[in-house]
Amino acid sequence: MLSFLLVKLTEWVWGYFGKPQALVVDAIGIGAGILIAFLGWRREQTFAKAQEIVLELKKVTWPTRKETSAATMVVIVTVIIAAVLLGIFDVIWSWATGLLYS
Repeated sequence: MLSFLLVKLTEWVWGYFGKPQALVVDAIGIGAGILIAFLGWRREQTFAKAQEIVLELKKVTWPTRKETSAATMVVIVTVIIAAVLLGIFDVIWSWATGLLYS
């Protein structure tokens, strides 16, 4: 992901000065990503932080498929209700402003 972002950043910066060459931009972005990852891996603080994150993620209890489906249905129903209410308010507001400005 870091390499992808660096490729896009290099392409964006290079685009100000001329048409970027895809192969060179990709090489710069991937090379910079590998270098940053290597330097981060060598630092004890970064490695310790990564291990701490992994340990915390192991503690996470992920929802079951049934819970995810139920939560998704709640979101869909809520969005539909909100859309209907906003549509009703829009019709009423259009009617009221039509009376005022006609």
